[in-house]
Amino acid sequence: MRAVIQRVTSASVTVNGGAPRKIGPGLVILLGVRDGDDPAIIPKLAAKCAGLRIFNDEEGKLNRSAVELGYSALVVSNFTLYGDTSRGKRPSFIRAAKGDTAREAYETFLKEISAQGLQDVQHGEFGADMQISLVNDGPVTIVIDTDEWK
Repeated sequence: MRAVIQRVTSASVTVNGGAPRKIGPGLVILLGVRDGDDPAIIPKLAAKCAGLRIFNDEEGKLNRSAVELGYSALVVSNFTLYGDTSRGKRPSFIRAAKGDTAREAYETFLKEISAQGLQDVQHGEFGADMQISLVNDGPVTIVIDTDEWK
């Protein structure tokens, strides 16, 4: 799995033109699922995302987590994180997990991240048309690829 985590002062997602789902300070997490990913890694990934010490402490050092500060998270599924651009100009998404497999992993991640102690967890909808607005703070952007944990 791949997660792109952005430290934000605020963010929202609009799903299929509906009302925005908003958070204040916290994390935006774009989640991609690869074909063959082991679902057993999801709890560890959720804990890692929520516990990342990417917020400033009293000395201005990145030493505090969203959980510690009572912040929120906005999670959006994003199969394009597995876009392969090694050949040509059109990305191939063959490595991205398909339909039900990806949806199940995304929904499991939502349950796991919600259990991490964040103030609030908002989310998009798997496979929906979504628009995301965010104010990246810092900017601080972290990429986690669980394949690197093997």
